[in-house]
This record gives sequence, structure tokens and C-alpha cells, in this order.
Amino acid sequence: MGLSFVEILVLILSATPAFAQFQFFEQMFGGGHHQHQEPQNVRSDSEWYRSQYDGAHCSNYLCPGTLSCVHFPHHCPCAFPDVEDKVELGEGIAVCVSKGGYKVGEAGRKIELARKGLL
Repeated sequence: MGLSFVEILVLILSATPAFAQFQFFEQMFGGGHHQHQEPQNVRSDSEWYRSQYDGAHCSNYLCPGTLSCVHFPHHCPCAFPDVEDKVELGEGIAVCVSKGGYKVGEAGRKIELARKGLL
């Protein structure tokens, strides 16, 4: 004595909402393997950075701060140009410093004043 097609269909359809409800509660209360995991912090050493640096191809000069490939070290861009100004100190040396205020080039002017002993 077997079940008819209609009886089997009714059993399947009645089980589906219960299964869906079980999954909902399992996810809500942290059961099973469906939990969302928070992203992990980067390592506290420089291994990841060194691996990126070692794997970067550059036939000229590879900027250590941005991994940009440029012709000369003083051509390296600042890592955060929105908040940093690049100031060339002469002899092919450039530094990136926090923007000094609201005027364009203010950080450079302050460095120049400091070099002259006026600041």
C-alpha cells in the first residue's frame, strides 16, 4: 500500500515551510555553519608588505611607500595625496608631510621657513 502522487506532493509541500523556518532560526541564533565571520586584522609584522614589495616588477625605482614604479626616487607619489603634500628638499630628496592648512603649498612653505631657521 503506497502513497499516491498527491499525498507525496502534500507531504513535500508541508515540510518545506518547516525547513525554511528551521533555517531562519538557525541563522538568527548562530547555529550551524552559516555564521557571518568578521574580517581578520592584518598581521602585526611586515611580512605581507615585504611579499608585495618582493613580487612587484619595476625596471626603474620601486617606491617603498606606495609600490609605484618611477624613474627617480623623488618622483614617488605620496600614499595619501588628499591629506599629504609632497615637498622636494633638493638633491633628489622628497618627503610627504601632512597638509599644513587650507592654503595650497602651505606645508612646503613651513618646511622652507624651518630650513632657514625662521620657524
